Amino acid sequence: MTRHLPNDDDISAFRQALQEAGVRRIATNQADPGKPKRQPDNREARRRAAVEGSTLQGSGRTSDGRVEAVRPSEYLEFSVPDLPWRTFSQLKRGQTAWQAGLDLHGYTLEEARLELESFLGDAAAQGLRCVLVVHGKAWGSSADFPVLKSHTNAWLREWPGVLAFCSATDMDGGTGAVYILLRKRGQ
Repeated sequence: MTRHLPNDDDISAFRQALQEAGVRRIATNQADPGKPKRQPDNREARRRAAVEGSTLQGSGRTSDGRVEAVRPSEYLEFSVPDLPWRTFSQLKRGQTAWQAGLDLHGYTLEEARLELESFLGDAAAQGLRCVLVVHGKAWGSSADFPVLKSHTNAWLREWPGVLAFCSATDMDGGTGAVYILLRKRGQ
């Protein structure tokens, strides 16, 4: 089958028809999600608003109850039952590139929970597949276990958009950080 190539008259007629119909060239090849992009300088304002507008009994997705304590050097891992073995194996070997990161050092427990929820929500909205969260492995000032690490382990298991997570490779923080595999849109 030979393909018919349009001549100059056909092309001109087509362009004229498009112009008369009000069709405009697109300025960018990126979709407009209908909401403004977040500016990096809004992070502090969002954090303050989240902390001020919420209490420990907030309506977040993550629990604030007691969690199972984990050791500072303990390797964390979790996956939903139907996640392919190969996908989880690549995540554990650090072969799934992470696209954004969050460092929870210096946050109180409640601030860390709110920041993690905000970060995961933003990552899902942006369609990110894999992110890194650094929780550290320091002992809590009022507990005999790493508080942020233990809570992050519990919170991520409850988050509906998390397919899997595991402790990072040494290059990305080792047992003081986790790779998180997020659910694809529509999945």
